[in-house]
Amino acid sequence: MSALVSVEGLDLYYGDAQALAAVSLEVPQGEIVAIVGANGAGKSSLIRTIAGIERPRAGRITFKGARVDGLPPHRICDLGLGQVAEGRQVFPTLSVEENLQMGGLVPRARAGAKAKLVEVYAMFPHLKERRAQLAGTLSGGEQQMLAIGRCLMGNPEFIMFDEPSLGLAPKVVQEVLHTIGALNANGMTVLLVEQNVAVSLKISSHAYVLENGAIAMSGRGSDLLHDDRVRQAYMGL
Repeated sequence: MSALVSVEGLDLYYGDAQALAAVSLEVPQGEIVAIVGANGAGKSSLIRTIAGIERPRAGRITFKGARVDGLPPHRICDLGLGQVAEGRQVFPTLSVEENLQMGGLVPRARAGAKAKLVEVYAMFPHLKERRAQLAGTLSGGEQQMLAIGRCLMGNPEFIMFDEPSLGLAPKVVQEVLHTIGALNANGMTVLLVEQNVAVSLKISSHAYVLENGAIAMSGRGSDLLHDDRVRQAYMGL
């Protein structure tokens, strides 16, 4: 299956400190690809670079065969690359519905924003019940669902999830991961950075292990799940 997103030889620096070193990976159309690694390995830096928030010093990023590295974040978003950032980052003083409407302001999504809002409320009926409530008063799990819904309002073809279960109760984590699986089952291509290594490898078709800013291992998610090095380093087994 062809790659929807391709990263080749990516180098990223913060000043003189190198955060990513010659990172290359592919995300095939319609699949879930996981990025696993320890804190500080460069996982969030990778997502931020694909999103255009950080500028790489070397390498290339393509989406549907066209280069996107060097484009500003709003242009990349409007091409169909969505991001659910670490920490959710909802607008706390806006209502649930206002947060969702903000997601629908992406030019590619404006014409279908009303219909997409209906879809999002159907996916997250709890949000519809709280559509007039300020986002900052929602629970962590509700805010995560709102962050996912806001991303969907932009009509993306590809979504990057950065630590979607961080700080959530186990039951809510299962709901979030179920949502990601359901989106993928409906055709969404996903790049998943998730602290729960075992779960992320279980639901991903392919995975990459990032260590000190470089790809240390890659393979099928199921294969890495049973790899002794991965189990010892990241699952304590």
